[in-house]
Amino acid sequence: MTGPVVPFGDAAWLVEVDDVDSAHRLAAVIEAAMAAGTAPVGTRDVVVGFHSLVVRIDPLRNEPERCRQWLAELQAAEISDSPTDDDNGHRGRSGPRIEVPTVFNGPDLEEVAAAAGVSPQAVVDLLTGCDLSVAFLGFSPGFSYLIGLPPALAGIQRRATPRTSVAAGSVALAGGFAAIYPRATPGGWRLVGQTSLPLFDPDVAPYARLRPGDVVRFRPVEEADGDGGVGDFSVATAGPRPPARARTPRFVEVLEPGLLSLVEDGGRSSVATIGIPDAGPADPDAMRLANRLVGNPEGASVLEVTARGPTLRFEADAHVAVVGASSNAIDVRVDGHLAAGDSVVPIGSGQTVAIGQVRHGLRAYLAIAGGIEIPPVVGSRSSDVLSGLGLGPLVPGDQLDLGVPDLPRGLLTHSPAELTPSAEAGIRIVEGPHPLGRTNLQALCSVRWKVADASNRVGLRLSAPDTPLAAAGRILSTGTVTGAIQVPPDGQPIVLMPDHATVGGYPVIACVIAADLAKLGQLRGGDHLRFELVSQESARSCLVEHERRLSNRVSGWFPAESGT
Repeated sequence: MTGPVVPFGDAAWLVEVDDVDSAHRLAAVIEAAMAAGTAPVGTRDVVVGFHSLVVRIDPLRNEPERCRQWLAELQAAEISDSPTDDDNGHRGRSGPRIEVPTVFNGPDLEEVAAAAGVSPQAVVDLLTGCDLSVAFLGFSPGFSYLIGLPPALAGIQRRATPRTSVAAGSVALAGGFAAIYPRATPGGWRLVGQTSLPLFDPDVAPYARLRPGDVVRFRPVEEADGDGGVGDFSVATAGPRPPARARTPRFVEVLEPGLLSLVEDGGRSSVATIGIPDAGPADPDAMRLANRLVGNPEGASVLEVTARGPTLRFEADAHVAVVGASSNAIDVRVDGHLAAGDSVVPIGSGQTVAIGQVRHGLRAYLAIAGGIEIPPVVGSRSSDVLSGLGLGPLVPGDQLDLGVPDLPRGLLTHSPAELTPSAEAGIRIVEGPHPLGRTNLQALCSVRWKVADASNRVGLRLSAPDTPLAAAGRILSTGTVTGAIQVPPDGQPIVLMPDHATVGGYPVIACVIAADLAKLGQLRGGDHLRFELVSQESARSCLVEHERRLSNRVSGWFPAESGT
């Protein structure tokens, strides 16, 4: 199934290979070149799929043709050097061998046995009698898809109704894969056992115990006590988290958290291959501009405000700026008095800042000079609503440390389009990478799509009065990117947002260009949008122009003293 190296949007490449082992070897070569500095400039990271790789790039720095040619040469070398299959039909497994002690007392064990036409003990014998390998990670951090099941178990399908919560350590089967749930999450796989082996620790690198290419062997163990360890399928009900406590005298306290207020920074990098999304801001432009105004690095931690913002009490002097989708998109009040919009606002110790309703768009960003200095998780302070990494939604009483401030800037200017917001968003896209036919592509661009209320930071769900796209099947699990437009079987597209799963099984008909990703973050339920197809060359030109305009949006310096 090896095919040409094709663009995946304007910020990634899709490389298809013949099998998952080839994908692992090719990924290792790319990662080694990145570490040695010999990869093309702007090569960011690589995500392993079942029979493919997605290589993500910085579209401003990467030379597209040089990168494509480099990947094609690596792909060709992998094909010519690929070893022959072993007796089990797998190639060149060279990853570490990991033994997983397992109690086989899962609630679905008897159903799995009946479906496989064997006894429950035979299921255990089959599963423990083979070596499995990690094909890829996705769905949630550290969730590994294990291949190499005996034929009798490879046909086990998911439950018709997923469980609302599956305990961490649950050993499961579905769709030709085995897996171990690293954390308590919803899930529809068939549960056959339980292990106490820790598989994911967000506080200790490399975070995930299993990596693509590792060899896994299940080892049966005796039933353990019902102490929350091996053999316990119960899931504790999680209550509200305790408020975060400040570690320094310079902090802000949350008096009222708003509807959904999250700490976000530039996001995570180089961890998608272990199932961790990038996260980061839903509207990166607004975040960058807010940080520039207060003198922060563009990727410094801010508060992302959704629909209605929080009320904060400052325990130290500070400068703040709030930026939304347009001029004065949101009210900011200091001790009840309306503050100037689109500019730096000085705050004194003890003063209260209230962020009101977002009047245009969906989100706004509150930047504080020095940034928000909560402890990072997996290299970032961003909250991720899919995996649960990061601080999560603010709660009353949270105390957020602030960093050392730099000199704040002056004013923010808006473009004419932002001063007169349109009732319909125009979103530019590039084709592919999966060929779903010109008719489908034309239909995608001819319809006025409506954003569903169920949309969030994971994905925007779109609908139209008549389903215009032909029903699409599933594909082999493939790495994904923010802005990818997936087509599920019902033909109603889903546009992936920053917290999306790192791999997906729906074909991608097109991708939103990098220059328009920020627009996605401002779309709320009920909004309308239209897609416009552009070429790869146009997408790159749009991004260069977009960055040029952003660079001129913030000007001047905040006066150091009154009257200067």
